[in-house]
Amino acid sequence: MRIDINIPHGILLQREKQRPLSPLKGHSAKSTQPSVKDSAGNTSQASSFYETFKECLLSFNFDFIGLIAGLVLASQIELLRFSPWIISVYPAILSAKGMIGGMLAGRLSTALHVGTVYPRFFRNTRTFYRIFGVIIVITLVTSIFMSLVAILLSMLLWSIDILSSLNIILTVIATMALGLTIALLTILVSILSFRRGLDPDIVVYPIMSTVADAIITVYYIVVVALFFSAETGKILVFLINLLFFLLTAAIFLRNMRDGDFLKDIRETILTLVIVAFIVNFTGTFLGKISDIVENRREIYTIYPALIDMIGDVGSVIGSVTTTRLALGLQRPSISDLGWIREQVFASWAVSLIIFVALSFFSLVLNGIFGLMAFVGLTLILVMTNIIAVPMIIFVSYMTSILTFKGGLDPDNFVIPIESSLADNVTTIALLIVLLITGL
Repeated sequence: MRIDINIPHGILLQREKQRPLSPLKGHSAKSTQPSVKDSAGNTSQASSFYETFKECLLSFNFDFIGLIAGLVLASQIELLRFSPWIISVYPAILSAKGMIGGMLAGRLSTALHVGTVYPRFFRNTRTFYRIFGVIIVITLVTSIFMSLVAILLSMLLWSIDILSSLNIILTVIATMALGLTIALLTILVSILSFRRGLDPDIVVYPIMSTVADAIITVYYIVVVALFFSAETGKILVFLINLLFFLLTAAIFLRNMRDGDFLKDIRETILTLVIVAFIVNFTGTFLGKISDIVENRREIYTIYPALIDMIGDVGSVIGSVTTTRLALGLQRPSISDLGWIREQVFASWAVSLIIFVALSFFSLVLNGIFGLMAFVGLTLILVMTNIIAVPMIIFVSYMTSILTFKGGLDPDNFVIPIESSLADNVTTIALLIVLLITGL
């Protein structure tokens, strides 16, 4: 969706209360507003479904990159079992990076649509640089808070010692610090998609969540390997932590008198508290799955792509809804969910197609493809999809509505919460299916 005009939110919302919702002048054919085909040539619901389906198919295809993350994970099973917290923290890092990346993607998408950010890297608006600064500060705060929750759970579950607690903090912060490079890629994809007439709400997060998972998995494995290899590795990890602290402190001190900057930080901290507990429980459930599947590499291979795909469906629903609310195209009501039904069904349909394809490629990449193996793994994935997708769609939509009604910025809440819950819900759904089917 490419918006060529800026209309104040309050004026639009007031108009929408007085008349039925209709497309605004200046919308492209990729508008998020569903309509009915008539003699005036308005876009039909079928066309809206088809356009969303095409864009979802384009962006969701990047979830195949998640297989790279899965292959890296599967190849390092012994390293991940070196200490119980290593595999437990991994989903938390994926979720935290997804939360932060989703927040950045959502903020940029909305800002590009309403014109508060220009589609370029340099000589941009103050809003653009504030968003980037907030992301850096939140990355450090998230890393620390997530590490503390992981330590608490590890003490309860595995009775880890003080040294292991310090290892968790240093490893998580170093991995997340290296992951800041992903933010630059997110900005680039947002700008390019907007310039080329694609809808950033549909394209950016699905692409970047998968790319981010592949990159952050490599970073995590490298950091863990360095940390447990030699003293020089520990020193390098410590230096990464130190540089990250200094960079964050400099940015915070420079912006501490900026009211909008502090407001974004405060709102994000609330999200952080919710997400930190969610993502660490995901690791506990992954540990249970690891006990069940043992050395079945095909399950480890597809795991990052699975949680990406469910999160991508939620991100489409959440991003489209937050943009429509910001532009006044939709009332904050659950009854208005019907206005985005094309996005719901199109994204869900694409996710099912991708799940079947993931089953095929996972078996092929691990050299164990066979008809019965394919049918069995596909059954597991489709059942997981049917359990997880409706829950994530509902969570994304309701989070958008409730935060908007509460006077908060939905972009600070929707994708972070839904992506973290998607990881948890998908992991639990996969565990349930494995226990039920015994496959």
